[in-house]
Amino acid sequence: MSQCNVERVIGRLVTDDGFRRRFAQDPTATLRELVERGIELNPCEERALAALDIRRLARFARTLDPRIQKVEPGGRQ
Repeated sequence: MSQCNVERVIGRLVTDDGFRRRFAQDPTATLRELVERGIELNPCEERALAALDIRRLARFARTLDPRIQKVEPGGRQ
């Protein structure tokens, strides 16, 4: 179950512009918010996700077809 949630978080990071911006500002708080909403992540997974390179995530996000992106007003990161 937990691996599925890791994949969900990574997927959201690359498809949801606003979520990615919040994560860039405070990865730990953003992940805690998800856990409080019921996304199951163990402490090791939280640390690994928090350590992801936001620049690489954003670079990958820019390569995705816009039809699968959730872009908020204010543009992309």
